[in-house]
Amino acid sequence: MLSADEFTGSWQLSRVITDRHSDQAGTLLGTARFETVGAGALLYTEVGELRFGTSPAMTATRSYRWQFVGDAVDVRFDDGAAFHSFRPSGHAQGTDHPCGADFYQVRYDFSKWPQWQATWQVIGPRKDYESASCYWR
Repeated sequence: MLSADEFTGSWQLSRVITDRHSDQAGTLLGTARFETVGAGALLYTEVGELRFGTSPAMTATRSYRWQFVGDAVDVRFDDGAAFHSFRPSGHAQGTDHPCGADFYQVRYDFSKWPQWQATWQVIGPRKDYESASCYWR
Protein backbone atom coordinates (compact mmCIF):
# COMPACT_ATOMS: atom_id res chain seq x y z
CA MET A 1 0.00 0.00 0.00
CA LEU A 2 1.43 3.37 -1.01
CA SER A 3 1.61 6.14 1.59
CA ALA A 4 1.05 9.90 1.38
CA ASP A 5 4.82 10.44 1.61
CA GLU A 6 5.38 8.41 -1.56
CA PHE A 7 3.11 10.74 -3.56
CA THR A 8 4.47 14.00 -2.10
CA GLY A 9 6.31 16.22 -4.58
CA SER A 10 6.15 16.95 -8.30
CA TRP A 11 5.12 14.61 -11.11
CA GLN A 12 5.10 14.89 -14.89
CA LEU A 13 1.60 14.46 -16.30
CA SER A 14 0.40 13.34 -19.71
CA ARG A 15 -3.33 12.91 -20.44
CA VAL A 16 -5.27 11.74 -23.48
CA ILE A 17 -8.98 12.58 -23.62
CA THR A 18 -11.21 10.80 -26.12
CA ASP A 19 -14.53 12.63 -26.42
CA ARG A 20 -17.10 10.35 -28.04
CA HIS A 21 -19.74 13.13 -28.23
CA SER A 22 -17.61 15.36 -30.45
CA ASP A 23 -15.46 12.64 -32.04
CA GLN A 24 -12.37 14.59 -31.02
CA ALA A 25 -9.27 13.79 -29.01
CA GLY A 26 -7.48 16.09 -26.62
CA THR A 27 -4.12 16.02 -24.89
CA LEU A 28 -2.81 17.64 -21.77
CA LEU A 29 0.88 17.90 -20.92
CA GLY A 30 1.89 19.39 -17.62
CA THR A 31 2.75 18.77 -14.01
CA ALA A 32 0.97 17.54 -10.94
CA ARG A 33 2.07 18.37 -7.40
CA PHE A 34 1.15 16.82 -4.07
CA GLU A 35 1.74 19.05 -1.04
CA THR A 36 1.28 17.99 2.57
CA VAL A 37 -1.56 19.98 4.19
CA GLY A 38 -2.09 17.95 7.37
CA ALA A 39 -1.71 14.48 8.84
CA GLY A 40 -2.19 12.06 5.94
CA ALA A 41 -3.62 14.89 3.79
CA LEU A 42 -2.28 16.06 0.45
CA LEU A 43 -3.31 18.91 -1.82
CA TYR A 44 -3.19 17.72 -5.45
CA THR A 45 -2.73 20.51 -7.99
CA GLU A 46 -2.22 20.10 -11.72
CA VAL A 47 -1.36 22.64 -14.39
CA GLY A 48 -0.96 21.86 -18.05
CA GLU A 49 -1.42 22.85 -21.65
CA LEU A 50 -4.64 21.41 -23.03
CA ARG A 51 -5.14 20.94 -26.76
CA PHE A 52 -8.43 19.70 -28.16
CA GLY A 53 -8.83 18.96 -31.84
CA THR A 54 -7.67 21.93 -33.89
CA SER A 55 -8.53 24.50 -31.20
CA PRO A 56 -5.78 26.72 -29.79
CA ALA A 57 -3.97 25.45 -26.70
CA MET A 58 -5.18 26.67 -23.32
CA THR A 59 -3.95 26.41 -19.75
CA ALA A 60 -5.91 23.91 -17.66
CA THR A 61 -5.77 23.61 -13.86
CA ARG A 62 -7.51 21.55 -11.20
CA SER A 63 -7.01 20.63 -7.59
CA TYR A 64 -8.30 18.07 -5.11
CA ARG A 65 -7.60 17.07 -1.54
CA TRP A 66 -6.41 13.50 -0.94
CA GLN A 67 -6.94 12.20 2.60
CA PHE A 68 -5.24 8.92 3.49
CA VAL A 69 -7.48 6.99 5.90
CA GLY A 70 -6.46 3.45 6.84
CA ASP A 71 -5.71 1.64 3.58
CA ALA A 72 -7.74 4.02 1.40
CA VAL A 73 -7.58 7.51 -0.06
CA ASP A 74 -10.64 9.74 0.08
CA VAL A 75 -10.57 12.34 -2.71
CA ARG A 76 -12.51 15.57 -2.23
CA PHE A 77 -13.22 18.60 -4.39
CA ASP A 78 -11.92 22.09 -3.49
CA ASP A 79 -15.16 22.84 -1.61
CA GLY A 80 -14.79 19.68 0.54
CA ALA A 81 -17.51 17.69 -1.25
CA ALA A 82 -16.78 13.97 -1.66
CA PHE A 83 -15.53 12.85 -5.09
CA HIS A 84 -14.36 9.22 -4.82
CA SER A 85 -12.10 6.87 -2.87
CA PHE A 86 -9.61 4.12 -3.78
CA ARG A 87 -6.88 1.87 -2.39
CA PRO A 88 -3.43 3.00 -3.60
CA SER A 89 -2.06 -0.42 -4.57
CA GLY A 90 -1.81 -2.54 -7.74
CA HIS A 91 -4.85 -2.20 -9.99
CA ALA A 92 -7.44 -0.25 -8.01
CA GLN A 93 -11.04 0.45 -8.92
CA GLY A 94 -12.22 3.71 -7.39
CA THR A 95 -15.70 4.26 -6.09
CA ASP A 96 -18.19 5.57 -8.65
CA HIS A 97 -19.24 9.22 -8.68
CA PRO A 98 -22.64 10.31 -9.99
CA CYS A 99 -22.76 13.95 -11.10
CA GLY A 100 -26.31 14.86 -12.03
CA ALA A 101 -27.27 12.44 -14.79
CA ASP A 102 -23.62 11.80 -15.73
CA PHE A 103 -21.63 8.96 -14.16
CA TYR A 104 -17.87 8.85 -13.44
CA GLN A 105 -15.85 5.64 -12.98
CA VAL A 106 -12.10 5.51 -12.34
CA ARG A 107 -9.47 2.81 -12.40
CA TYR A 108 -5.95 3.36 -11.05
CA ASP A 109 -2.87 1.35 -11.98
CA PHE A 110 0.05 1.48 -9.53
CA SER A 111 1.64 -1.78 -10.77
CA LYS A 112 4.64 0.04 -12.38
CA TRP A 113 5.28 2.45 -9.49
CA PRO A 114 6.65 5.11 -9.51
CA GLN A 115 4.86 5.45 -12.84
CA TRP A 116 1.09 5.26 -12.36
CA GLN A 117 -2.12 5.86 -14.26
CA ALA A 118 -5.69 6.99 -13.67
CA THR A 119 -8.31 6.25 -16.32
CA TRP A 120 -11.79 7.77 -16.12
CA GLN A 121 -14.86 6.65 -18.05
CA VAL A 122 -17.57 9.33 -18.01
CA ILE A 123 -20.98 8.59 -19.49
CA GLY A 124 -24.32 10.31 -19.46
CA PRO A 125 -26.55 12.62 -21.45
CA ARG A 126 -24.09 15.54 -21.33
CA LYS A 127 -20.75 13.70 -21.30
CA ASP A 128 -19.28 10.65 -22.99
CA TYR A 129 -15.49 10.45 -22.79
CA GLU A 130 -12.43 8.60 -21.55
CA SER A 131 -9.59 10.44 -19.83
CA ALA A 132 -6.34 8.48 -19.37
CA SER A 133 -3.62 10.15 -17.31
CA CYS A 134 -0.05 8.93 -16.82
CA TYR A 135 2.18 10.24 -14.00
CA TRP A 136 5.94 9.84 -13.58
CA ARG A 137 8.83 11.57 -11.83
